[in-house]
Amino acid sequence: MSGQSITDRITAAQHSVTGSAVSKTVCKATTHEIMGPKKKHLDYLIHCTNEMNVNIPQLADSLFERTTNTSWVVVFKSLITTHHLMVYGNERFVQYLASRNTLFNLSNFLDKSGLQGYDMSTFIRRYSRYLNEKAVSYRQVAFDFTKVKRGVDGIMRTMNTEKLLKTVPIIQNQMDALLDFNVNANELTNGVINAAFMLLFKDSIRLFAAYNEGIINLLEKYFDMKKTQCKEGLDIYKKFLTRMTRISEFLKVAEQVGIDRGDIPDLSQAPSSLLEALEQHLASLEGKKVKDSTAASRASTLSNAVSSLASTGMSFTKVDEREKQAALEEEQARLKALKEQRLKELSKRPSFATTDTSPITTTGGTINTAPAIDLFSTPSCSNGAVKMESDLFDLQSTFQPPMQSASSGLPVATAWAGYSTPQPPAQPPAGGLQVDFESVFGAKATGSNSHNVDDIAGGILKPTLAGSNLPSNQQPEKLVSDDLDSSLANLVGNLGIGNGTMKK
Repeated sequence: MSGQSITDRITAAQHSVTGSAVSKTVCKATTHEIMGPKKKHLDYLIHCTNEMNVNIPQLADSLFERTTNTSWVVVFKSLITTHHLMVYGNERFVQYLASRNTLFNLSNFLDKSGLQGYDMSTFIRRYSRYLNEKAVSYRQVAFDFTKVKRGVDGIMRTMNTEKLLKTVPIIQNQMDALLDFNVNANELTNGVINAAFMLLFKDSIRLFAAYNEGIINLLEKYFDMKKTQCKEGLDIYKKFLTRMTRISEFLKVAEQVGIDRGDIPDLSQAPSSLLEALEQHLASLEGKKVKDSTAASRASTLSNAVSSLASTGMSFTKVDEREKQAALEEEQARLKALKEQRLKELSKRPSFATTDTSPITTTGGTINTAPAIDLFSTPSCSNGAVKMESDLFDLQSTFQPPMQSASSGLPVATAWAGYSTPQPPAQPPAGGLQVDFESVFGAKATGSNSHNVDDIAGGILKPTLAGSNLPSNQQPEKLVSDDLDSSLANLVGNLGIGNGTMKK
């Protein structure tokens, strides 16, 4: 079965409805797809562990709930996701897991759906046991062995004898649980178990490095211990030699499945003469007869053993540092890609200020800062009245909208954003003379660039003569005098002439 199942989609949709982004992401990380959890989902859950407003118990419960599924794929991926958060998430996540009495109860898990389900169920049971042991170890020592400071001033190197003898067995138990995964290269057949193996491989390197440093500290203190402490220390060292052989076999599997040889540390075993020296020292404390050994030879043997183990520790540290550097480079590459994507998105956005709409434009590297026209400013007196009239008519074609037809009865907008109600049209005379109202009131003239600079009011004050006296071949505008005073004088003169005629 490959791809997200209908159940996966329904479950994710349910969490979308309830608004639980964390639970939804857990479902997406643990689908029925036979592949490891997707990185984007793991990264989001890691981010959640670092957010103080995220409920860690709810996150853990969502993972535990997924392990109750009958599919080996869902259960295995739930364990992988949990392991990933324990390694890379905030420490409060593993702290919560350590505070629980029980974690994964999968010792009897079995997927009977097919042959692959039978095979993978075995590794699920082993894997869950290791994660349980990892949480128990944290509960016992209050820190994660895979994250402790290492080196001469590290935790395991500076620990006193009493605490050391109690702590090293805890590492041994966790190491045993890890090595009990016991997988061969030909059993790593799908992306799910491969993802689990990679996490176990990384844990094995860090865990064994801490284990190795604890043994170095133990050997340095051994010849100064009490008899009971020497007995415990000798038993710990013998178990360490056995686990070194097992970790060597585990690393061979990693090499067989394609992990780079440079990412696999070299193991240098202590000389066999060291074990003999340790046993003789304990025998002498118990009062048994042993062959005499000088302090110088004993010190030389111990020095050689510590040097060999320190070399192993350095090899593990180099591998760990290389992995950290690779992770850092990967994160830097990801941030660079996000930055480039962001710049690309910004470059596609339209500019809000263009040369057509902005009064300040950049042309040829210079900025045009010419002031915009102020419609409400008082004209300069030096320009005279003609300049004011000219400016107003220059702007009239821009601000004066087309006038409504007089027959519509609607208010007509003027150039000053005011409204005037047009008079109803006059009835034509019986003689059938037709008057072109559009020509008279300037509707046709608005399309022309010519304006009468002497008429500020746009022809409102121009009197018109009766239509019966209008020659058919004369333009309407010629009937109107260009000056109000002369028009009135002519009108009075005409009336006088008319009266004189009547008197005659």
